[in-house]
Amino acid sequence: MLHPAAVRLGREAARRLALSGACEITPGLTDREFTWIEAEYGIEFADDHRAFLAAGLPINSARPEAGATWERPWPDWRDGEEEELRHHVEWPVRQVLRDVEYGAWLSSWGARPKDNAEALRIAGDALARAPKLIPLYAHRFLPGGRGTSGSQVLSIWGTDIINYGRDLAEYITNDFHPRDDDAEPWEQGDAVPVWGEFL
Repeated sequence: MLHPAAVRLGREAARRLALSGACEITPGLTDREFTWIEAEYGIEFADDHRAFLAAGLPINSARPEAGATWERPWPDWRDGEEEELRHHVEWPVRQVLRDVEYGAWLSSWGARPKDNAEALRIAGDALARAPKLIPLYAHRFLPGGRGTSGSQVLSIWGTDIINYGRDLAEYITNDFHPRDDDAEPWEQGDAVPVWGEFL
């Protein structure tokens, strides 16, 4: 059973997305589909993310700039190609490890080993213990985990990781509704363990 506050947050995000006209929205995912997706891709949706996708599955972005990086920026969990979805799921770890290979490092991992293979092993182990990031839109991700909700939405491009909203509903507003240049800065929200250290 999803927490009512998480359901409200997910549905509010879905409402904001529908109002934006930024994409086509198909019928939401069913409990059976969620069970299959989570088993197939080794993920768990956070409760607000699950409520968002149950309210309606966004596909086919109307934003042309998104297509420059992602053929389908909204993961089509129902009809998408397995290889494309796996690429999307693996993106955050793969991107950070690519940057670690070229020298990126977190001080919380200790002194960086001189041996690059050892550095990659340490970083990979740390990322394996970090909350799994679930694809939301293009290179925007939401931490997963049943029973969780209200986490920051992170934009991941290697170790260039930035906050795109303190929660899912704020993210939709920030990314899909025009902002006044004089608007207040986005609220950070609670940092996501490990990933938030790159902010």
